[in-house]
Amino acid sequence: MYIRSGEWVIISRGKIRFKFKDKIFRNLRFRVIVITMLAGFLPCAAALFGLVHFYEARAVSLRTAEIQNQCTILSNQLKSYQYLDNPTSEVINANLTQLTNIYSGRVMIIDENLKVIKDTYSLDDGKTDVSENVVRCMKGESTNVYDRENRYIEVASPIMQKGGEQVDGVLIASVSTDTIEDTVSILYTQGSGIICIAMILLGIASVFFADRVVRPLHKITGAIENVTEGYTDDVLHVDTFTETRQMSEAFNKMLGRLKMLDESREEFVSNVSHELKTPMTSMKVLADSLLEQDNVPVEMYQEFMGDIAKEIDRENQIIIDLLSLVKMDKTGQNMNIRSVNINELLEQIMKRLRPIAEKKNVEMVMESFRPVSAEIDETKFSLAVSNLVENAIKYNRDNGWVHVSLNADHKYFYIKVEDSGIGIPEKDQAHIFERFYRVDKSHSREIGGTGLGLAIARSAVIVHRGSIKVYSVEGEGTTFTVRIPLIYAASLEG
Repeated sequence: MYIRSGEWVIISRGKIRFKFKDKIFRNLRFRVIVITMLAGFLPCAAALFGLVHFYEARAVSLRTAEIQNQCTILSNQLKSYQYLDNPTSEVINANLTQLTNIYSGRVMIIDENLKVIKDTYSLDDGKTDVSENVVRCMKGESTNVYDRENRYIEVASPIMQKGGEQVDGVLIASVSTDTIEDTVSILYTQGSGIICIAMILLGIASVFFADRVVRPLHKITGAIENVTEGYTDDVLHVDTFTETRQMSEAFNKMLGRLKMLDESREEFVSNVSHELKTPMTSMKVLADSLLEQDNVPVEMYQEFMGDIAKEIDRENQIIIDLLSLVKMDKTGQNMNIRSVNINELLEQIMKRLRPIAEKKNVEMVMESFRPVSAEIDETKFSLAVSNLVENAIKYNRDNGWVHVSLNADHKYFYIKVEDSGIGIPEKDQAHIFERFYRVDKSHSREIGGTGLGLAIARSAVIVHRGSIKVYSVEGEGTTFTVRIPLIYAASLEG
């Protein structure tokens, strides 16, 4: 059974389990608190375990050295009293009993035949001991063992003859480490208590820290939500951290871009309305003039109808250009890509536009530096080049010239359209690719352009993953350069 697929998931098949939803773990405040707590807990826990382990090792080492020293003293006394031959010495037995009582341990004395001649616990008297430690001691080597599980230290010390060359027996002392283990337990208990207190304080501090980290993000989120309700003139300033400052700057840039796009959209709609309305107004005026007059001469009637036909052609051209732009802008547009001979295509475009140039007595020259074949959409590419060359002719001087050149390298091909025309003022060069933008509106009206030609050319170049640039000097002429990849990068469409 699942409840809401919310913060808890309840599964009932004999057992019930609870599980946090992923969004809890994706919460930044929760992550900051957890990371801060872990950052505090792990070093504290490591320090506690390290200190306790060091204490335990040090305590065992000191206790072992102490017992080893006592065993050495007893071994010397055993030699002096010849205890191995006569284990009835009251002095030695008293010392053994005292050692046993002081250290809560057990002492055994083993002779050269590995026979236990004295056991302070009276458990192994008369038995044979062939343990590893006893055998090693019989070779003259002192040994010690710490058994943490059974909580004791065992020290084995050889009993040497008076000359010190031969081992007569072994003294084994087993000492309890209960006091050390009790101290270790106390250290763990108290250390854990201190860590718990520290973690509570750290938890409180981490909550405040997490709030401080998340607060600027909430401010940014609020600003973004405000954008959904309408653009605001407020500029976002969140300089709490370097990252939030960068986010604020990026947000302000995005907001500025959105405002610019919105203004561009409004301007575009206004321009479209104006451009479409102008021919309609002219046709309305001409038609009304004809209707208001009686017995209109045939010559005037023909003149007015010719003007109306021109306005209709103008309106139709605006609509065609707008449709071309819409197709260019449409996301996921269809590209009819195929390999095309660019040299031949440019010659066809030049041939088609040559009559227009002849009317203004403009000389057209084409120069190809090498044969070029590229993967393009022929229709869209032709539209771009045609607009560039046609503009070079229209905005040229009488008896001027238009020079079109084609070149290529291993990756791109380049088209340059130069003219001897009126040029573009520097202040206008950044806007010429905007829709309906005209440098000289009155001159453009006379020529008959729609103000969409360069916008269409730019869109056509961009859909081919290319670039277009303009260089112009007012009164001297203009040069447009186009760069397009030889191979269309279809993978970039997604």
